[in-house]
Amino acid sequence: MWPDDPALSFHDGTQLTFGELDRRVGACRSVLREAGFRPGDKIGLMMANSPSYPVAWLAVCTAGGVAVPINKRAGTRDAGYVLEHSGCSSVVCDASTAPTLAEAAGERNLDLRLVNAEDMASAEWSPPATDLYPGTTANIQYTSGTTGFPKGCLLTHRYWVQMGIGASELIGITKEDRVVTAQPHSYIDPQWNVVVSLLMGCELLILDGFHPSTFMRDVAKHRITVFYCLGVMPTLLLKQPPSAHDRNHALRAVHCSAIPLDKHAEIETRFRAPWFEAFGMTETGINSGVLVKDHDELVGTGCIGNPTSYNEVAVLDGEGRELGPRMKGELVFRGKGFMNGYFRDPEATSTFFKDGWAHTGDLAELDEEGRIYFRGRLKEMIRRGGENIAPGEIEEAVSSHPSVLECAVRGVPDPDFEEEIKAYVVLNEGKSLSAEDLIAYLTGRLARFKVPRYIEFRKDLPHTPSERVAKHLLEKDAESWRLNTVDMRDQNTRSQRTTE
Repeated sequence: MWPDDPALSFHDGTQLTFGELDRRVGACRSVLREAGFRPGDKIGLMMANSPSYPVAWLAVCTAGGVAVPINKRAGTRDAGYVLEHSGCSSVVCDASTAPTLAEAAGERNLDLRLVNAEDMASAEWSPPATDLYPGTTANIQYTSGTTGFPKGCLLTHRYWVQMGIGASELIGITKEDRVVTAQPHSYIDPQWNVVVSLLMGCELLILDGFHPSTFMRDVAKHRITVFYCLGVMPTLLLKQPPSAHDRNHALRAVHCSAIPLDKHAEIETRFRAPWFEAFGMTETGINSGVLVKDHDELVGTGCIGNPTSYNEVAVLDGEGRELGPRMKGELVFRGKGFMNGYFRDPEATSTFFKDGWAHTGDLAELDEEGRIYFRGRLKEMIRRGGENIAPGEIEEAVSSHPSVLECAVRGVPDPDFEEEIKAYVVLNEGKSLSAEDLIAYLTGRLARFKVPRYIEFRKDLPHTPSERVAKHLLEKDAESWRLNTVDMRDQNTRSQRTTE
């Protein structure tokens, strides 16, 4: 439709028009088919942000395959679990991720083909599959649950189209907009940004990552008009020295999840643009957002807006009964654009969609106009810098150390990242282990952002009658978590000073 117009631009200066993007995607389909791909195959994607990532994602989906994005920072343990659980037959990778994938496959004895992303650009164009349907699975998108390992969300082609429609509805993106995304492409947000670009014909800039010191410079340089981000990003942007880029830009709006309430007004003043709160989940797509007409009234209130036109919202009590205005309970949605369930986990799927509602695990209340106010989380999830991290996954990794008897992991407050990770560790009798050696053991087994910052060694942990760790009894009060605790950031700083 717009073959000569810019579609995707990248941090290294590469730019693909819509026509060039189509040719690259078709070439990638050819490479996959030559490597033995068949419709329905599950293909992993693990690489840094580059033109190869969205091209490979679109190629897998349009060839009738199932894309399985894997965080480029994943360790062998994280990546190995996703590869094995999903049943990937191949993985598209680059030089930075191939060693991790090879080691992960070896550890789990997986028969895995590695496809080099660099080999994809020059192949012959191959057409899309002819039997794609709205209900065909496009992604198994892994997202951390409240316990154990990540769950694989089954996302269909219908899901992605609805996601693009929802983003356009709430954000009002048009062909004239220029959008930027800075998250790893394995996340849900860069993927729906690509969908919006394809639907609306606007240009999307994909950065190599979020760099607080240069992000607003890139926004100004590339004349970005709108973008979506997570709440940790404005917090880190505010910590940067003031710059002319903060205000000399083309931004008309920013949409963000979890804008810090006490900094919302400051953020808008500093960066000379309205910031709109939005809510969504991998499981449910885009569900709500603050409307332009309500913006001024709702700055700093924690309001996540009204539901999209295709979603219905309710707040339920513990018995599943709907609550009235100004009553706090669990936030639930129903409507269009949801996942088809969790891959190979019918029990979790049934729990999530109990009684026909999608249960977010978040606390909220509605006002008399049906606007939603976020009021906290029911889930145990640790939220660090926009990452949803399941404590159970870290506990399993720590407990696998031969010197460790038992471990509990929880989130503790942090001014920059919302929460940091603390591990409470009990050693086997007669064993010794330093915090530094434990972190060294976890590094490479877990993604860096999952490695605990804080370590506390204890003689024992409190338990419930059913022998589960009673995490609510780990601390006496809100500040006692700091006692007898090693801060690995301080340890690393001291180590650096010693070697300088």
